[in-house]
Amino acid sequence: MILTKLIYSMAVSCGLASGAMAQVVNDCDWQSAAANLAEPWEDNTRTFSEGRVRLALIDTWEPASAAFHILVLSPPDDELGIRQCKMISQTSSLGFTGIEFSMLEARYDPAIGLIFQVPGFEYANDGIDNTPIGLEFTLNQATGAITVEKFLNRE
Repeated sequence: MILTKLIYSMAVSCGLASGAMAQVVNDCDWQSAAANLAEPWEDNTRTFSEGRVRLALIDTWEPASAAFHILVLSPPDDELGIRQCKMISQTSSLGFTGIEFSMLEARYDPAIGLIFQVPGFEYANDGIDNTPIGLEFTLNQATGAITVEKFLNRE
């Protein structure tokens, strides 16, 4: 874990953002079912903004090489007072190989909103080596906009 955090910190500080395989933010679907919350729940969910924002690690089990997603429950609320539900994934059909949720960091910038950073791994096309990555995503609670950037480890 320490190595992953070091790689992540170096990638972020060097500005090694990659848009080549951009991450996606989709509306919640079958992947967001409660049965897919990664166990133990208390270690894989966090709240922010006095409980109005919740992030959770999702493990869909299959495909095993890309089963992890990040669930985002946040404002704005709909007409019934229900928060929006979004999923951050590697692609529209694949999750990540791993997300180190315990290393999730958050900060607030009034001009941007909530800013989250978390290290993880993405599925490599060769199917052999998985690529260490860092994700940074922002959440504007007023509009519900979520933006995601991926930072690659490049040696």
